[in-house]
Amino acid sequence: MSDPEFSRPVALDTIGPSARDLAIEADAGERAALAKRFDLIALGRLVASLRLWRDGDDVRAEGRIEAEATQRCVATGEPVPAAIDAPFDLVFRRADPGRPDEEIELGESEMDVVFFDGGAIDIGEAAAETLALSLDPYPRAPGADDALRTAGVKSEEEAGPFGVLAGLKDRLGGPDRGT
Repeated sequence: MSDPEFSRPVALDTIGPSARDLAIEADAGERAALAKRFDLIALGRLVASLRLWRDGDDVRAEGRIEAEATQRCVATGEPVPAAIDAPFDLVFRRADPGRPDEEIELGESEMDVVFFDGGAIDIGEAAAETLALSLDPYPRAPGADDALRTAGVKSEEEAGPFGVLAGLKDRLGGPDRGT
């Protein structure tokens, strides 16, 4: 695996039970590399502010990311601006070295667990992953619905069960009962 584009390692021996405030910001080169990784047109800003502390064997990071990104519309490819302001609450937990290839099942309460090995955690990579999860997976420009309709893609209403029934009623010439 290659090195993360936005790496901000924090040595474990510098993290204690008392909360420590940190702020990190991606520079222009890091933002360009992250934009490429996440298939963005541009990433104009990425900052994270957080509190970091030990919680037993785990390390907790609680804070928020703020970002300004430009995504591609899924229908037209046109630029779609995105302003991200997302909180996060992560638990960094040491990976079990005895079972590196074993599949791990996580419960809902463990979905924000980041496994690590070595003597540091990477707050920058955690912020980058939080950004990726905060982006709209299907960004749409203002003309997206028209472009999709022109391409023959049905809307959710048309493709859903009630849309199918309405189409069937139209084909059968049934009366409109004005429900």
